[in-house]
Parts: sequence; C-alpha cells; structure tokens
Amino acid sequence: MDAKLFSDRSIKLTGTMLLLALWTGLSFAASALDWFANRPLWQGLSLTLPLWICGLVTAALGYWAVPLLRALKTGQFIREDGPQGHLKKAGTPTMGGIFFVPAAVAIALLWSGFNANVVAVSALTLGYGFIGWLDDWQVLRRKSNKGISPRMKLALQVMFGGLFCLWLMLTQGESITTVALPFGLALPLGLLFWPLAWFVLVSESNATNLTDGLDGLAGGTGAIALLGLGALVAPTHPELMLFCGCLSGGCLGFLMHNRNPARVFMGDTGSLALGGALAAIALITNTLWALLILGGLFLAETLSVIAQVSYFKATKGPDGVGKRLFKMAPLHHHLELSGWSENQIVSRFYLTGGCLVLVCLLLHLFV
Repeated sequence: MDAKLFSDRSIKLTGTMLLLALWTGLSFAASALDWFANRPLWQGLSLTLPLWICGLVTAALGYWAVPLLRALKTGQFIREDGPQGHLKKAGTPTMGGIFFVPAAVAIALLWSGFNANVVAVSALTLGYGFIGWLDDWQVLRRKSNKGISPRMKLALQVMFGGLFCLWLMLTQGESITTVALPFGLALPLGLLFWPLAWFVLVSESNATNLTDGLDGLAGGTGAIALLGLGALVAPTHPELMLFCGCLSGGCLGFLMHNRNPARVFMGDTGSLALGGALAAIALITNTLWALLILGGLFLAETLSVIAQVSYFKATKGPDGVGKRLFKMAPLHHHLELSGWSENQIVSRFYLTGGCLVLVCLLLHLFV
C-alpha cells in the first residue's frame, strides 16, 4: 500500500475515533449529570436531549451545507508563514459556523419558548457570529488571509458587547455587580463590574477565535466548555442550561464534518459566536469564576499570543528583529512545530478541557 495513502487513512481513522470518544464522553457526562440532578433523560429541560437532538440536526444539516459552501467557492486561504503542513488545507470550505450556530440557537429559542435570557444570549451569539461572517467574507472577497481590519472587528465587538451590557443593566441592575467566587466568597464591584463585563465579552470571543487553528480543536473544546457551563448554571437558570446543551450539541454535529481531516472549517463565524455565548451566559448567571477555569485552554492560547508579541517587541534589536518565546503562537502551533501531530494536540486539549470542567463542578459544591 502506498505510504501516503496509509498515512491519510490513519489520520482519518484517528480523527473519527477522537470524535466518537468525545461524543460518547459528553453523552455519558450529560446523562450522569441529569441523573444526579433528578432530571429525566426524556425531559425537555435537560442536558442530554438537547445535546443529542442538536448534534444530529447539525450533523445532518452539514451534508447539505458543506457541499453548498464548496460550490460557493468559500475555500480557505492559508497564511504562508504558518505551519507548512497546513498548506495542503488550502481550498477547504470555511465559514462553517454559518450553519451550526444558527441551527443550535434556533432550536434553543423554540425549545425555551423564547425565554428572555435565551433571547438575549442568542442575540449576542448571533451578533458576534455576524462579525465573524463579515471577517470571513472579506477574506474570501480579497482572496487573502486578511479580513476586516482589527480596529473594525474590535469596534463591532465592543458595540455588540455594549448593547448586551446595557440589557444586563436594565434587567439585572445592581444585583449582578457582586461577583460570586468559590467557597462562598463574593467580590462587590459596583460600577466596576460593567467595564469588566464588557472586557469579558470581547476577550472571550477573541480567545475562542485564537483557538480555532486545528481540525476539531475549537469545536471540541467549545462543546466541552459549554456542557460544563450548562451543568453549573442548571439549578438557577435551567433555560440557559438548555441553551448550553443545544450549542454544545451543535458543536458535536459540526465536528462530524470538521474532524481531522476537515471537510469544512468553522471560520470566525463560528469561533467568535462560541466565545460570545460562553461570556454572555457566565455574566447572566454570575459564574465568571467558572468561565475563567473551564475556559482555561482559551486563556492559555490568548496568553501565548500576548507573551509572544510582548517578548518580540521587548527584545527587538536595531535591525527590527526580536526574539520569540514560542516557535509560533498561539500555543497549539508551537506544539505542532515541536513535532506533535494535530490529533495528538486535539486529544490532549480535549482531555485538559474535561479536567478543567471537573474542577469547576467540584468547586461549585462549595460556592
């Protein structure tokens, strides 16, 4: 058998096994969490049923959407200074978030009876998804890997984030400005809460965006984080638990087409939306501490970029060239250039994400 053909089949098999492991693991976790909380698996307000329904719906939808995206010539442009192994991915359809995010959001809205909190989180999620779509569209229109300007992207993120904060202010008032911490502690922030909330919305969406660099990475880690957050908010906000279950399932369905080797990429359309959803839910439910922990992978990816840029600037010599902390940022690219395969990195990130969620669930017992 040809060595390249054998390698390709091995990669595909490993990617499929990773997806099956993730789907099985999250299904078992959702069922166990529902069982411990005395939520019947067939009950509408649960984690398991939304996870499976949205997973199956978005997976089926992908068999129509992916060929359509290919027909529309939405092929990804790969940066030449990135890992050389990614050059073969050029032409793979991007903007995959355009089908799995709206589908999961629509199901959550209908299922919750258009609950006010779900409507607000859905609006923020779709708003950030729209920003990502603009960026993806500009990449395709210009036929380069540069979309809208960073200043424009940030301005739009700040605008949508500001509207969400305004809604929070009008509906939650001062009751939300005292941030809950583990072990029964609390941090009263008063007016300082609002710039923090604004910052969390923008930074979390950018963090998930940075994580979207390998086949199945952002989708899988996003599904894990969303399910964990859904379990944490279930006692006080069952409608947002439902939303988390739906979007987590949407990520799983998307991974049917995004597992290595990917047939479609998430694009900024999906990655910005996922970060916005996580941040919005954490703000409404006063679980920012949990978001910091279960989103630890997204934080690490962001910090690796900040550290890389800062160190490069600090060590810049007369020739304008500085030193690098990492072989490439974000962190997953450094690991890739260090000899790790995509599937190795993704599997380790999945495992780490699951452990972080477990830590959150244990700490939640003391909040």
